[in-house]
Amino acid sequence: MKAALVVVVAALIAVSAFAMHAVQAQPAGGKRTELQRHDLGVPGREVVQVRVEIGPTPIRHTHPGEEVIYVLQGSIEYQIEGKPPVTLGPGEVHFIPAGAIHSARNVGTGVAAELATYIVEKGKPLVVLVK
Repeated sequence: MKAALVVVVAALIAVSAFAMHAVQAQPAGGKRTELQRHDLGVPGREVVQVRVEIGPTPIRHTHPGEEVIYVLQGSIEYQIEGKPPVTLGPGEVHFIPAGAIHSARNVGTGVAAELATYIVEKGKPLVVLVK
């Protein structure tokens, strides 16, 4: 079952790089463009892919599932609560566990963007802000 999910996610990442079309609500400090959303073979779960432009101000938040990140451009610092920050550039990847409080910020001089693939519980808010 896990192997099939990995194959599905990998295929979705490859296809979605060319499929930007729908815009969803924009949180402060960045721009989010939803690329696709599909039910998975696991009941109650869906995959959502979003192109996220990261701003300079970190916004603490969580997701109701795992987040798989591929940095498209720029330099982005990721901070998962309780872990040291990680700075990544184009072509690098990162994984955020389900429910982990985290933030990201643009630490470069130009546009910073990522392809975020969420494997989440269907029907829950994709992003939950944390104070």
